[in-house]
Amino acid sequence: MSDGLPDDGPALPAKGRPVDQLPPLPLDFQAFYLINEGFFHAFAELHLGSRPAAEHVVHHAFLEILTGWDDLLQGSDVEQRTLAVLHRHVRRRLDQLDRDPAFVLNGPITRNLDSVRRDLELAEGSSGLYAALLELPPQQYTAIVLRYLLGYKTALVARYMGLSQVTVTYHIRRGKDRLAAQLGLPVQRPGGPEQEES
Repeated sequence: MSDGLPDDGPALPAKGRPVDQLPPLPLDFQAFYLINEGFFHAFAELHLGSRPAAEHVVHHAFLEILTGWDDLLQGSDVEQRTLAVLHRHVRRRLDQLDRDPAFVLNGPITRNLDSVRRDLELAEGSSGLYAALLELPPQQYTAIVLRYLLGYKTALVARYMGLSQVTVTYHIRRGKDRLAAQLGLPVQRPGGPEQEES
């Protein structure tokens, strides 16, 4: 399948100008880029299935972020707003290709989730935990499996699911409450002994 990369915007902020004549990038944007570009590329490649397509999409996402950088810094949710830009660019590219994300078919996280689900369906246990886990709503199931069975940190779970860490923690807490109720165990209240690890 061809990536068919479209020309959906300028390749550089100032197309045609020599690099030494471009205005310098803000230092805080440079730091943001250095910290996040690895994840942005990995996220886009996971969805698009090829590095060239990911680089193309991430380039345009960072251009949009740079264009609105001063406004983004005025809010307290810079990471969530910039990830929303990345999500939008990836989603638009998938819509142009008229297909689902690549990880639906061949991504390692989805393969691991499928493997865990198969293991849980085959496992027998007197506690009924596995059967109860399989009955959770999809977001609660995914968050708990990624966090506890596969060992991903809450921050990575949040990025994979496209949610804030607070929302992931909420889904985990609700899932654990639901499991406890189904298994006849006491429900832990927020602020109890176990807190989610970032």
